[in-house]
Amino acid sequence: MGEARTGVRGAKPFMGALMLLCHFLLTVLLVAVTASASASASASASVNTLPGCPETCGNVSIPYPFGIGSDCSFPAPGFALSCNDTGNGVHKPFLTNVEFFNISLLPAQARIYNQISWQCYNATDAEVSYSTWYLQFIGEPYRFSDADNKFTVVGCDTLAYIRGQNQREISYTSGCVSVCHSSESLTNGACSGIGCCQTSIPKGINFYNVTFDGNFNNSQVWNFNPCSFAVLAEVDWLNFSTAYITTRELNETNGGRAPVVLDWAIGNQTCEVAQRNTTSYACLGKHSNCSDSTNGPGYLCSCSSGYQGNPYLPNGCQDINECDLKEKYPCNGICTNTDGGYKCTCPRGTKGDPKNGTCNSDHSNLSTSMKLVIGIVTTTSFALLLLLCIVVSMVRERRKLIRIKEEYFRRHGGRLLLEEMKSKQGLAFKVFTKEELEQATNNFDRNRILGGGGHGTVYKGILDDNHAVAIKKSKLIDDHQKKEFGKEMVILSQINHRNVVKLLGCCLEVEVPMLVYEFVSNGTLFQLIHDRKRTSHISLDTRLEIALQSAEALAYLHSSASPPILHGDVKSSNILLDDNYNAKVSDFGASMFVPKDETQFATLVQGTCGYLDPEYLQTCQLTDKSDVYSFGVVLLELLTGRKAIYFEGSNEEKSLSSSFLSAMKEDRLLQLLDSHIKNEEDMELIGEIAELARQCLNVRGEDRPSMKEVADDLDRLRKFKRHPFLQHNSEEIENLLGQPSSYTENEISGSYSIETKAALDIECGR
Repeated sequence: MGEARTGVRGAKPFMGALMLLCHFLLTVLLVAVTASASASASASASVNTLPGCPETCGNVSIPYPFGIGSDCSFPAPGFALSCNDTGNGVHKPFLTNVEFFNISLLPAQARIYNQISWQCYNATDAEVSYSTWYLQFIGEPYRFSDADNKFTVVGCDTLAYIRGQNQREISYTSGCVSVCHSSESLTNGACSGIGCCQTSIPKGINFYNVTFDGNFNNSQVWNFNPCSFAVLAEVDWLNFSTAYITTRELNETNGGRAPVVLDWAIGNQTCEVAQRNTTSYACLGKHSNCSDSTNGPGYLCSCSSGYQGNPYLPNGCQDINECDLKEKYPCNGICTNTDGGYKCTCPRGTKGDPKNGTCNSDHSNLSTSMKLVIGIVTTTSFALLLLLCIVVSMVRERRKLIRIKEEYFRRHGGRLLLEEMKSKQGLAFKVFTKEELEQATNNFDRNRILGGGGHGTVYKGILDDNHAVAIKKSKLIDDHQKKEFGKEMVILSQINHRNVVKLLGCCLEVEVPMLVYEFVSNGTLFQLIHDRKRTSHISLDTRLEIALQSAEALAYLHSSASPPILHGDVKSSNILLDDNYNAKVSDFGASMFVPKDETQFATLVQGTCGYLDPEYLQTCQLTDKSDVYSFGVVLLELLTGRKAIYFEGSNEEKSLSSSFLSAMKEDRLLQLLDSHIKNEEDMELIGEIAELARQCLNVRGEDRPSMKEVADDLDRLRKFKRHPFLQHNSEEIENLLGQPSSYTENEISGSYSIETKAALDIECGR
């Protein structure tokens, strides 16, 4: 024993040192992986918009300084676009009524659609109709690209003018004439002047409109060219076709629109001037450079050499990893990425120009094979040590989990429970593991939920032997219950009554113990009474039988169990039914053993609104008469088909017990009864059941009958129902009923005080 203790003491420092080493190695590895991932993410990240702003509208990318809305764009006119639904859920970006279909930062351009202007000659009435368009971007950052656009005119007797001005309001006018005398002179392809004419525009134009010369009106060529067209459009847009002359096909293509290229810039100042005002300067991002616009005033931003991204955003320019782009940045040696560049060096032991592939062997250095061996040995050793650390960590966590389970098991009285089970041979009770119950419920799948309340959730489980059970996963348990839990499990497991749900086992190795009950297949009494989808009617016989079985179960708990048990939450949803409508009282989440002294009385009101004993609400003392009161409400549900708290036509919330007592006092019981049991032959019996319910609902607990008395009365009423031949013998009827078979207003005793009425209105529940 002495050597064993010494050995354990020697192992602890070793294990501690090993864990510290493992922790250090794992930390180093994590830092290396994080740094690598960060570098990779930094190189590949595409920061293109302000945080929280949409990156696209439809299939069009919207890079900052542009944005959808003013909060997402550069604070200057023209950069805030709207994303409009153009039909069938298709969204496209617009600036007022101008559609954008492409935006780029480098080059700084945007492509939009421009309407085609036209004029047509009608030979029938000798009239000319026309439609001309204009575009203006005055006060906005756009100007028509002089390099990528041309003014294009299509027609055979056409002269069209383009008029415009730049940001300095200098006007500009030009024109293009196209003449041809017959369709035979036209050629597909080039816009050569016959049937098609193009002319360039100057720089800086931000406004343009189209007009047609009235002296050229297609009247001389209408038989083969009725219409002419003119538009400022992208250079490569038009592939001239003779059909454009002989038909209106050009105006029908793409909705009569043509693409036009816009150059854009920030403001109307040079870089030198703009940099003085840091509040409005757009190139504030790190590694962002400024250059003056080449098409009109203003300036543009671009990323420095070795960086890419959006230069208009802080940290928008990210380092280019040249080592991943070997076609653009050649390196036949060892490539190392640097901030804003890269290094290309020859492997150790060689020399030369690695960018041109001239790294030759250098025998003065250590041979490559030797370095390879050293690298393999080092890497293998590190990997083995790391694997050892992972195994040790897993073993440690497993032992920790086992200790936690053992502590929960001990805290919930598991050892006492096992000893009691050994002493009581033949006790059909099992202590389950957490893994067994997880497997039975498919890891407590939501689809396995049977019901739930304030104390927990009940799941359907299938054990290894294909036996169905109900598993209650509780939410909380107080410290007193933890100490007594194992002992209480032994007592509850010995409850053996056909109308009480059997407790089959429990799981104690979790923070809040789980209970395993027998599975009852036909739902609850609450569902049977109140389910609107139910098509079959419940007979009075069935209702009386369910009431009797439930009363007998509660009477057994109160009188025959050792020690006696108070249920504490009697209600229709806690009475389960099997396929033959046999009742089984369930859910002992609020139950407690009959207290031996006042210190054990409940200090927290538990239960469900509509079923709560008003005396319990005032005293917080749970007694057997509290269960009697709640059972009285269940009797009312069986008689009336109404819920404990129900709504009338005005959606006014009403207490079933209050409505019933008022109806009894005013001789209006018939109004409350379920229409399915209103039968003249059964009214006398129903009256007796109602009188029994009234006694159960007495405000004073001491004036209520015991559950055994209630069960005996229900048994006599059931016999009375089953022996109709006794209905003509009043003496035998009285013997069966045990009391006069009629009730009067004078017999109804007890009324609600102001305090009790207020207590019934308390918002409560499980």
